[in-house]
Amino acid sequence: MSNEKETTRRDFMKKTGVTAVSTALAADLMSGGAHAAGNDTLRIGVVGSGGRGTKAAMDAMEADPGVVVTALGDTFEDRARGSLKGLNRKKQYKGRIKVTDETLFSGFDAYKKVIDSVDVVLLTTPPHFRPEHLAYAVDKGKHCFVEKPVAVDAPGVRSVIETCKKAKEKNLSVVSGLCWRYDLGVNATMQQVLEEKAIGEIVAVQSSYNAGTLWHRGDKPDWSRMEYQVRNWLYYTWLSGDHIAEQAIHSLDKCAWLMGDTHPISATGIGGRQQRTGAKWGNIFDHHVVFFEYADGKKVYFTCRQQNGTTNHVDETVLGTEGQARILRHRIQGKNTWRYSGPKPSMYVQEHKALFKSIRDGEPINNGHYMANSTMLAIMGRMCTYTGRTLKWEQCFNSKEKLGPEKYAWEDVPEPKVAMPGRTKFS
Repeated sequence: MSNEKETTRRDFMKKTGVTAVSTALAADLMSGGAHAAGNDTLRIGVVGSGGRGTKAAMDAMEADPGVVVTALGDTFEDRARGSLKGLNRKKQYKGRIKVTDETLFSGFDAYKKVIDSVDVVLLTTPPHFRPEHLAYAVDKGKHCFVEKPVAVDAPGVRSVIETCKKAKEKNLSVVSGLCWRYDLGVNATMQQVLEEKAIGEIVAVQSSYNAGTLWHRGDKPDWSRMEYQVRNWLYYTWLSGDHIAEQAIHSLDKCAWLMGDTHPISATGIGGRQQRTGAKWGNIFDHHVVFFEYADGKKVYFTCRQQNGTTNHVDETVLGTEGQARILRHRIQGKNTWRYSGPKPSMYVQEHKALFKSIRDGEPINNGHYMANSTMLAIMGRMCTYTGRTLKWEQCFNSKEKLGPEKYAWEDVPEPKVAMPGRTKFS
């Protein structure tokens, strides 16, 4: 955890016991804060009005009764209008959707128009655009919810780090979409592992995000190749960072948390394409395996894949000197057997509760350190699998490779090449 408020909560957990404090934390966040000045309206806008952005808007309204949605923006007008239609269908939010034709924006510059018109912005575009959008929001003095990952390359990560420093100086809240940080059961399990030492000293972590293939939006004759790539952004490294960053970062973030949000000294990876080999799948891999080594000798053994017909498995098994922990199962086995049995509110709503409570209390949250560190961890893993080389953290973090086109325009852009381990060069 990277801010004073979370540190205070952790100290309290250590003193009073996990179940009691989990209940207290749940009551605090689930209440929305009786002191939260619910009559004081907070105008929120969504930048990136796809499925994730629409759901984030709903979570925000669920989290705070004083939130109203006043602006929506997306690269594509049909996506923005589709989001507005979906929000207006929800009867529980009647009177809280105040988006008009004048505050519904489209195009590559839509983010500026949304940010300029609201108090709080939800940044839910494809990850490539995140560093630029976050920098603009902080420059304009806006509180931010920032989906994961926060960048697709090392220059983007470095930009986010600098932006988050500015946010701290301006007393702005920056809350990350790495949602497991706000899950009560995961927090309680991490407390057992990291503070109570229920499994002794951590030796290694086995982590996996093994799942199936996600959506594909097809193709149309009138789409330029830029439009095709942006509409199918999951499958282009310059837009998504590859699924090791876009999806599996949730698992890598829990690994980073277990390692004290420090970074590894080196990593080695294996990856490629076995099922998704056709041109429609862009240039990302469908599987990655990465071994991370830390300065104190601890190891993280990580796998992720998006392949249909295979066994799904998402969890972390933490191996300790006195037992094992299963993070998502909220269970300790060994010398100190334990299992979480507290409340289980939606972590997606909880992260927004934390954001709005921090704004209303005047006690900003800044998740900048861990969201940048975990994003870089995923990028490092991808660099290892794409090149087939063992790489050091410093060379990855200082990489000058910047992904994406030189300009954003609806024209035919080249198809990015698929990496070939052993032939693709590190840069």
